[in-house]
Amino acid sequence: MKLVLLLFGCAVLANAADLRLGLIGTDTSHVTAFAKLLNDPASPDHVAGARVVAAFKGGSLDIESSISRIDRFTSELVDKYGVKIVDSITDLCGQVDGILLTSVDGRAHLPQFRLAIACGKPVFIDKPLASTLEDARSIARVARDAGVPWFSSSSLRFGEVAKLRADGLEGASTWGPGPLEEHHQLDLSWYAIHPIEMLYTILGPGCEEVTRMSTADADVVTGRWKDGRIGTARALRPYATYGAVAFRKPTGKSQNVTSQVIDESGNGYAGLVREIVKFMETKQPPVSNAETLEIFSFMDAAQRSKEQGGAVVRLR
Repeated sequence: MKLVLLLFGCAVLANAADLRLGLIGTDTSHVTAFAKLLNDPASPDHVAGARVVAAFKGGSLDIESSISRIDRFTSELVDKYGVKIVDSITDLCGQVDGILLTSVDGRAHLPQFRLAIACGKPVFIDKPLASTLEDARSIARVARDAGVPWFSSSSLRFGEVAKLRADGLEGASTWGPGPLEEHHQLDLSWYAIHPIEMLYTILGPGCEEVTRMSTADADVVTGRWKDGRIGTARALRPYATYGAVAFRKPTGKSQNVTSQVIDESGNGYAGLVREIVKFMETKQPPVSNAETLEIFSFMDAAQRSKEQGGAVVRLR
């Protein structure tokens, strides 16, 4: 009996030491996935060190996938994971140690972020960071001025694709689903952000120009890096699996370029959530803000290329 009480007491102390996280926006399945990983010790992929304790619902009336699912996700947060629903973003400030801006609508992120930084707590911004390059840059600027650390990333960055990043690459190709959402000015930001982030995970920053070919069923964006490498991201509609291939330079005179293919379709959120918890503790983003902004500049150039019939366009 004493041993049981001792173990129970240790568990209570460990939970009391957990970082308290707050959600802004409960209209995405990501919030329940994150809460399961953090709040449920019985989860096979449980991530220790933090708990989701509070949330502001948010929601976007003109996006069907937001308004039709927000109540279901909110109820699950409350009933299964004990999350408290608050009336405003400001109400989160005194109740949390860090914030997850999880609204599904990228247009909402800049105004919500302006309110969130008043809390002075580190902020993770779920995909898409914004719906325009201008909003993405504004987020970076107001965060810098307020001294608030932030980062944004697709969960795919922390899956198997990271193993493909290496010296001596000739280039890479990635693919994934690419459904579009009419309200997002950068149409690739809605879902194609995933294969594009995978491409940057492999090649890193340094893209100078892109060209985009677009049809009803797919978009193919090809970028040329300043060192001559070429990367391609393919967004398929309506949906597709995720995958990537990296092309390596030959190591001998008679060898051809070799490649390695990975399938990211089974990638979950545990890798990303572990990085979020680490970020909340250290305030050091696992992916630089500069690289995140270049990814948005990449999509902005791809948008302009599409509008110009597939012309080669330099990143702004």
